[in-house]
Amino acid sequence: MLGWFVPEGGRVGNSVLITGGAGFIGSHLADELLRAGYRVRALDRLDQQVHAEGKRPAYLDPEVELVRGDVRDAAAVERALEGIDAVYHFAARVGVGQSMYELAEYQSVNTFGTGVLLEALLDRPVERLVVASSMSVYGEGAYTTRDGAPCPAGPKRDGWEPLGPAGEELVPVPTPETKQPSLASIYALGKYDQERMCLIFGGAYGIPATALRFFNVYGPRQALSNPYTGVLAIFASRLLNGRPPLVYEDGRQRRDFVSVLDVARACRLALEGEDVAGEVLNIGSGRSVDVLGIFEALRLVLGSGVEAEVTERSRAGDIRHCFADIGRARDVLGYEPQVTLEDGIRDLAVWLEGQVAHDRVDTAARELAARGLTL
Repeated sequence: MLGWFVPEGGRVGNSVLITGGAGFIGSHLADELLRAGYRVRALDRLDQQVHAEGKRPAYLDPEVELVRGDVRDAAAVERALEGIDAVYHFAARVGVGQSMYELAEYQSVNTFGTGVLLEALLDRPVERLVVASSMSVYGEGAYTTRDGAPCPAGPKRDGWEPLGPAGEELVPVPTPETKQPSLASIYALGKYDQERMCLIFGGAYGIPATALRFFNVYGPRQALSNPYTGVLAIFASRLLNGRPPLVYEDGRQRRDFVSVLDVARACRLALEGEDVAGEVLNIGSGRSVDVLGIFEALRLVLGSGVEAEVTERSRAGDIRHCFADIGRARDVLGYEPQVTLEDGIRDLAVWLEGQVAHDRVDTAARELAARGLTL
């Protein structure tokens, strides 16, 4: 047991590095760790797609030591690791659609950057490594036939709904970690690279490493001007600008929306837990909702009269249904989501008051269409 990781009596100790720590999830994790008595350092290049002003965000707690640098810069990574006991590796380019035409950049940051970090850890070993993975590695989620037998989704479809390999009707069910990955985008490939690299490295060098597969994370601080961020932030950006959000397919694709506060708690539990080495764990809410349903919930809370524009089109890399089976995270981490979707959306709406969103969704949609990535 690595019990020394748990600060006692509010004692400040145990230094933690979060790569990408000035971002949406990283900053909330920093808050969670500071409350638990850890010292927190963040390594972040403050990419302008996320940080439009290119400077330290106001929401980042002043107690967080920010090292500005790129995870691909070995010297910056080595500086950030000085005196560090544990690492959360969150630094990544994020965006399924964008990854399909910025292939070199995504693979450079997500895969090469992970390699730079791990090589730096050879000379500066830590006691725990937690890497942020993604539900995108599953591709399509898990399905059964109408009589409950597990069945993979095949290439044939009935409208928007996938069919089994023999044309069977399918029922979407919660996706467990045992489902075989199916990498449908360069982003998914990079996230799978990150988790496997960290787990292989941890096993080889005796560093307990854990991969957390985040589902659709939402909440305050998500970059509203980034057209490749989470769907709730994109919807909020459109509504704040009085424009109809674009909903692909028919809007009935199902996802698992999980509060960033629950994700931050799960990350802390992965740091403090026993027997987590080599684990791959889903971090979601354990509840599914369709995309039009989440739009309507946000629209209602914001009091907006803007309707969604259902495009009846799809994008390269899109999948139909994927939502989390969180039973393994419950068993291994004692993880239990605490923020209901209703409360989480209300919290998001409160934060949105007074926020300014530079809407770039139309530009992103035109870019995808021009490259033949919408069908």
